[in-house]
Amino acid sequence: MSFLDPTWTGLLYLVAAALFILALMGLNSPRTARRGNLVGAAGAALGVVTVFLSARLDNIPWILAAIAVGTAVAAPVARRVKMTQMPQLVAAFNGVGGGAAALVALLELAHTGDAWVRLAIAFTLLVGAVSFAGSAITFAKLQELMTTRPVVFRGLPVIMAAVLLAAVGAAVAVVLTGSLPLALALLVLGLAAGVLLVLPVGGADVPIVISLLNAFTGLAVAASGLVLGNVLLLVAGTLVGASGTILTRAMAAAMGRSVAGILFGAFRGGSTAGSTAVSERPVRSSSAEDVAVLLGYAQRVIIVPGYGLAVAQGQHTAAELAKALQLRGIQVDFAIHPVAGRMPGHMNVLLAEANVPYEELKEMTEINSEFKTADVALVVGANDVVNPAAKTSSGSPIFGMPILEVADARQVVFLKRSMRPGFAGIENELLYEPQTTLLFGDAKDSLTKVLGAVKAL
Repeated sequence: MSFLDPTWTGLLYLVAAALFILALMGLNSPRTARRGNLVGAAGAALGVVTVFLSARLDNIPWILAAIAVGTAVAAPVARRVKMTQMPQLVAAFNGVGGGAAALVALLELAHTGDAWVRLAIAFTLLVGAVSFAGSAITFAKLQELMTTRPVVFRGLPVIMAAVLLAAVGAAVAVVLTGSLPLALALLVLGLAAGVLLVLPVGGADVPIVISLLNAFTGLAVAASGLVLGNVLLLVAGTLVGASGTILTRAMAAAMGRSVAGILFGAFRGGSTAGSTAVSERPVRSSSAEDVAVLLGYAQRVIIVPGYGLAVAQGQHTAAELAKALQLRGIQVDFAIHPVAGRMPGHMNVLLAEANVPYEELKEMTEINSEFKTADVALVVGANDVVNPAAKTSSGSPIFGMPILEVADARQVVFLKRSMRPGFAGIENELLYEPQTTLLFGDAKDSLTKVLGAVKAL
């Protein structure tokens, strides 16, 4: 039984689509991101309610049970996930979305004889399966369930090409015949393609592939909207596909790489995952008290946060240190690289959580020219985004990546747990420069000691 006529259904879908667009606009800024998420959630809830009121649904108890189970699993996971594990969560949710779209398309194959609908089904099966399998591999890499380095073996390009050609052939056969066995074969080929696509990606390229797979999921959902004749799914999927594509290109630009180079760079040695060897060259290390003296008697301090800060959950201590320095009349800013952490906006969200004023968060293009005026650049858990090799070493995996010009500061202080390389797996020559001092230890513990020493000055 339907409670809404088509006019009201279309109007409510229009409102939900508008809410999705407003949500994306809200996500443009940390100030409005929380509100944007709530607006997007409201749009999704409105869409679900509209389906229940306008469609003739069978098996409603099973549908409600599935919603209950999904809510019971997803809500606690989303609330408890650590900030450092947010990319893994995005990968998992994204993969589930692609897989769901593929399964819906598979079930709908038996209910249509239209070739155009079958084309949409074949597209959804292939792209949704690629997104599901690829997201599973990126999750495993980021969670360190498998190596984060590129996995390349002899004949991989040939196997990839063969799988893709077979998938295209199976898709054409599904469109022409509507065969369920061929559709299942296409699904399996899509899963294989997703695995083979992501295996050669490693290092700092992995989060970018998550964004690309997110765009794939959006396209799969949009195609499933065509399969089901649901306008809202079509609009929502298109928005996700477009925004995921834009984000992928922005992240690739921030890394100074092309999307093709990210996906296939390992075949020619161009991945951002370099050697994991640790150099035995001497470095200059210091104590928290000495670092406090450097900071406490500076006029300008720029703090560069990175993934290590997120791992240590030291954002609140970093914010308190900044306030303590400001009380001494010192100008303090935070320099934010577009891909610092594991995802764009990672550091912005982390520092916003610690109530750091937005005006103190300076993007790379804004802050780079100001490092020359900084007495001290305090690098907390960052490595690759300040590595001069991106500018000076043509053989480096990160060569060409725009970096924060930390080396221009008069003094550089690195807070590091060890000399282990960053996510890209390469050494940072800045660690061995005469103006650089290292303070070893957990970032939060080191910041706490420095903060205490600054207050004691």
